[in-house]
Amino acid sequence: MKENKIRKSRMEAGLTQQQMSDMLEIPIRTIKDWEAATHNPPKYVEKLIIEKLESIKEGKLNK
Repeated sequence: MKENKIRKSRMEAGLTQQQMSDMLEIPIRTIKDWEAATHNPPKYVEKLIIEKLESIKEGKLNK
């Protein structure tokens, strides 16, 4: 089974699906679909989301 990079990045950033939805203004249903692999975001969207989640994680580590 393929690793879900968005889910992994979200969890490493310490966010719930709802928090991620609120922060990125993405419907929670969309996030759930991506994480369940029923739908996949375009690669550029996946990359941008992962970069944002990594910056959130880094910000938490630097506090």
